[in-house]
Amino acid sequence: MKFATTAIHVGQEPDELTGAVTVPLYQTSTYAQEEIGKHKGWEYARTQNPTRSRWEACVAAMEGGIAGYAFGSGLAAIDTIMRTLSSGDHVIMAEDMYGGTFRLANTILQKSGITFSYVDMRNMDHVRAAVTPATKMIYTETPTNPMMTITDLRAAASLAHEAGALLVVDNTFASPYLQRPLELGADIVVHSATKYLGGHSDLVHGVVITRHQHVADQLAYLQNAVGAVPGPMECWLCLRSAKTLHVRMDRHSANAQAIAEWLEQHAAVQHVYYPGLKSHPQHALAASQMDGFGGMISIELGSLERAVAVTKKLQLFCLAESLGGVESLVCHPVSMTHGSVPKAQREKLGITDGLIRLSVGIEDVADLMADLDQALA
Repeated sequence: MKFATTAIHVGQEPDELTGAVTVPLYQTSTYAQEEIGKHKGWEYARTQNPTRSRWEACVAAMEGGIAGYAFGSGLAAIDTIMRTLSSGDHVIMAEDMYGGTFRLANTILQKSGITFSYVDMRNMDHVRAAVTPATKMIYTETPTNPMMTITDLRAAASLAHEAGALLVVDNTFASPYLQRPLELGADIVVHSATKYLGGHSDLVHGVVITRHQHVADQLAYLQNAVGAVPGPMECWLCLRSAKTLHVRMDRHSANAQAIAEWLEQHAAVQHVYYPGLKSHPQHALAASQMDGFGGMISIELGSLERAVAVTKKLQLFCLAESLGGVESLVCHPVSMTHGSVPKAQREKLGITDGLIRLSVGIEDVADLMADLDQALA
């Protein structure tokens, strides 16, 4: 089946008991058992929930994996992936990534004896140079948050497997509609499903998908043993959103492409970061592994004063954390999503006081351009 059909039908078959076309919301903490040692496949809602199981089957199919696992947040999903490692293991991470992922690694996970190296994933020579005998995982985002850099996933997978390591890809910005890392050689994919998979700014959620049975077995055990699971409502909402993911991502991408091209010519904007622009240094690579360029744009305005002035004047772009909803948002990474990243590291990456990040929604693009134009004036 093609993507749209998969997203609408896998895991979303009509309910066997009632024929309901929409998957039921099983809002329960436990399940009646027929007798000791005999039940209907469901015991306790941390371990299993029918709504969650349907959503996990759906997202695994969208990413082309053998199994998917749902968690209470994107960071809970990332933390669970890291729990497959042991003290003494080494992880190579992208130096340009979501600030919360950096904080998790730098201030929490390293206390468990896991070591991290942060490298520029645009250059596989840098990645190769960071490999040690203890390297068990290479972790990247692509496109990255917020600088929109691209990792060559085929090359990264080849390098990881040569080193006997797993390649983990945060696919949040692209969504499985625009990019499927498992098909390019990655071993594990993670999403903050709070973003495009949820798509309506009404839930917090994370998912992990893998193409390996031994990894799936580890994740299933950890999901139950650690217990960072979502409630059934979040899973039900994600099932709802999966049905329109392809439609929404097409509109996000079309709007962002038009806005990025327009902003690139705007006198008040110093630089535009968007992989769909031919001026993006990795545009060809992005085009080779993505089916579209998504709805995220970062722009450099030159100073904190300009960033404050523009974000205050915007009317349709709401100043808020997060991204990927149907409504447009604007974020100031230095003070919001990347505040936990040391200043020297931010400056090295280009995350300046004058950088703002746009999550372009699915409104009428002319209205969004008009809003940006009056704010930039």
